Amino acid sequence: MKKADETDPKGLIFEAFRIDGITKPECRSIFLDWALSLPTERDTGQSLHALLARYGETSPDHPMIEVMQEGLSGMAAPRRRGGWRGRARD
Repeated sequence: MKKADETDPKGLIFEAFRIDGITKPECRSIFLDWALSLPTERDTGQSLHALLARYGETSPDHPMIEVMQEGLSGMAAPRRRGGWRGRARD
């Protein structure tokens, strides 16, 4: 398994799976860094599916698996935040 590739350009996810005792909040922080470092032309959902396939069978109980699954489900149900649309103006 390579440390870095198109689905994990900096090898952040790879390294997360090598850290003994890593916690879910730490995984969330790494996941955010990973998401921000992914090239804009790369499909995030496709990359997450590839990473889950890569690590899901060998480390199903790792907290990063849960964080990546949450990332996928969060992508499926986007929410609008902020803005003035729908609010009455003064």
